[in-house]
Amino acid sequence: MSSPGTNPRYIARLKRKKRIRRKVEGVESRPRLTVFRSDKHIYAQIVNDKTGATLVCASTLSPEYREMQPVKGKINAAKRVGELVAAKAIEKGIARVVFDRSGFIYHGRIQALADAARQKGLDF
Repeated sequence: MSSPGTNPRYIARLKRKKRIRRKVEGVESRPRLTVFRSDKHIYAQIVNDKTGATLVCASTLSPEYREMQPVKGKINAAKRVGELVAAKAIEKGIARVVFDRSGFIYHGRIQALADAARQKGLDF
C-alpha cells in the first residue's frame, strides 16, 4: 500500500483544499467551520484564523458524542456531530460561520454535517 502522500486522490484533495483556503478565511465576526473525515470518524472545528485559535470542536471521538446513544451509519454520525458543534458554538455566542469542506466533495457525510449544523441554528 502506498503512503497517502503519493496517492493521486489524496493529492487532488489537497489541491482543492488549498484552492478553497485561498478564498475562505475565518475572522472573529465569522469564524471558519472546518470539517475532516476519515474512513471511520468525522471531525468538525470552528477556528478563528486571525488568532489561530480553535473556538469549538466536536467529533465522533469526543466525550460528548460518546455519551449519547449510538447511531447506525456514518451519515447519521455526521449529522450528530453537526448538531453537537452547532450547539457548542451557539452556547459560546457564535451564530455565523464560513464553511470549509477541506477539499472534500459536498456530498454524503460532509453535506449531512453541514445540514444538521444549519438546522440547529448555525448560519452559513
